[in-house]
Amino acid sequence: MFIHAFNETLKTYDREALKHLEVEIEKANNWEDYEIPTSLPQPHKTRSPKLWIPSTGGLISALLLGVIIAALTLNGVYIMILFEFGAGLTLMFMLNQLIKMSNYTFYDHLHYILIGMIILTYISNHIFQYQIIVYRYNLEPFGFWDFMKARMNTGLGFDDFNTGWVGLLVSWVLQMIFTYIITILRLSSMLIKYLINRVPMEVVDFAYYHMVKDKKEEEIRAELTKMGWDTIQDQNEVFEVFSAIEGANEFRRA
Repeated sequence: MFIHAFNETLKTYDREALKHLEVEIEKANNWEDYEIPTSLPQPHKTRSPKLWIPSTGGLISALLLGVIIAALTLNGVYIMILFEFGAGLTLMFMLNQLIKMSNYTFYDHLHYILIGMIILTYISNHIFQYQIIVYRYNLEPFGFWDFMKARMNTGLGFDDFNTGWVGLLVSWVLQMIFTYIITILRLSSMLIKYLINRVPMEVVDFAYYHMVKDKKEEEIRAELTKMGWDTIQDQNEVFEVFSAIEGANEFRRA
């Protein structure tokens, strides 16, 4: 059907019209109609990326979430899958705010921080459950490992069927895996969006125009410097947009 439609459309063009269309497409691809601006929006105050902010903030966020999950679980509010989904969204909201505060965008490090946040959330959840139970029932001689052994002996039950300690361990692992799946997808899309929105599109177009004209990176940086984007950090943020756009296209295809 596509070939048929293409051939039918082709019949409506004579040789001159096809040549004109080819010229127009070539002009569009070469950005011939782009008018180089006399000025560009100026960069915000340069902020050097700070890894300690998402690291420290991620640690505090995970511990706070661990307390909340522990309290809700002991009060019988826990709902499997829905709870993990909510935990994943909460972690991503906190990490998103930390990325904005720190201006830190190196994906691999953020990925490791995210994994650490998930693990710490669920481990601290058990520790805080123990602390709450000890506080409520004054069980100071009852140690944390005794508490965990008791949970293992109780196992994971569904109505009249108990899966034992194996089912309990599997459920804990699945908690982390499910939360990870939710958060890793959000991390990629969130980071791409942040990188693209960080730089005005007029500046991106300006840099891309010079890229289309086969200018080298050093020459593009020189052109950006003339327009007030003179720090290495600001220029790097412009180039990172191109990687983010490419990543966004791959993300959509996936």
